Amino acid sequence: MRATVDRPGLDNQGRTPLIKIRRVRKGDLAKVRDVIEQAFGDFFERQMGTRPRQVFGGAQYVHHRWLMEPWGCFVAEEGDGKIVGAALAVMWGTVGLVGPVAVLTNYQNQDIGRQLLTACQGFFSENKATLEGVSTYPNSPKHITMYQKFGYKPKGLVVIAAKPMDRREIVQATRPPRAGLEVRRYSSLEEARKKAAMLRMRRITNGIWRGMDLGKEVEIVDGLALGDTLLLEKGRDVIGFAIVHMPGVSEAPHGSVFVKFLAVDSRQRKPENLHALLAAVEEMAHAAQLRRVVAPVYTYYWTAYQTLLERGYHLDFTMVRMKRGKQEDNEHPDDLVLDDWR
Repeated sequence: MRATVDRPGLDNQGRTPLIKIRRVRKGDLAKVRDVIEQAFGDFFERQMGTRPRQVFGGAQYVHHRWLMEPWGCFVAEEGDGKIVGAALAVMWGTVGLVGPVAVLTNYQNQDIGRQLLTACQGFFSENKATLEGVSTYPNSPKHITMYQKFGYKPKGLVVIAAKPMDRREIVQATRPPRAGLEVRRYSSLEEARKKAAMLRMRRITNGIWRGMDLGKEVEIVDGLALGDTLLLEKGRDVIGFAIVHMPGVSEAPHGSVFVKFLAVDSRQRKPENLHALLAAVEEMAHAAQLRRVVAPVYTYYWTAYQTLLERGYHLDFTMVRMKRGKQEDNEHPDDLVLDDWR
């Protein structure tokens, strides 16, 4: 559904309209990426005292998210057509996720971020989101305060974990999964089987949050060859899956394989099933001659978090997860879920 957002904003004095919030157009994509990377490059430089060579480690967020969810992507535009801010939002079925939200440094503290976030909230409302979420930096009071003003509550830490693969770990990763388990690539399936697999994945995510659906994420990875989705099968049933990005124009940092989302059926909460999926991801990294796997985990999913640590993943950096909506805390500590809300 579409929200009406082509409206001018006001400056912080409520004076003549200066900024217009509108949806992203195809011709904006390169500029939107530049604005996001410039704004966050400035932020990281202020935080760390040095500017990163690659913002987000080379991960990219704009092009494929716009193709996947064009009605959830917004820019703040000055009267002369200059883009000074941007915000991206996506729907995972009934779950709405916002971010990145960025405003050029010289235009901050002028209410532009609030206007962009208001547009994202309108998008969520029209799509009847039952849960809205964001991951932001725990060491940035400005970010946390802005989201709190919209009703988002800080809930817990998200660990972005990484694992460098040495030879011994590569050998372990190439071992077949336990008897009765098989890992298959979504891209290898015929169209009819892809539809059946999609229904099974939807059943798994619905068990995590009612109405959650990662179908668009799976389709954009498949359609743009951003990576692949791994299906963990037991007999003829899909009991888990992992959406995996490879380096390029995806959310994978340079030189790394990135787990965008992973879930095991709530009826199959066995760490061995998570190990099987992670081993398949590590094998993808090995086959692509990459030596690092990056995986996010919300620490409330304690069993998943512990499994990552046991498997040799270490803490790279942390985010804070913020939520808005009804029944915000329905997660089960034993759910085997790895998910990135950035």
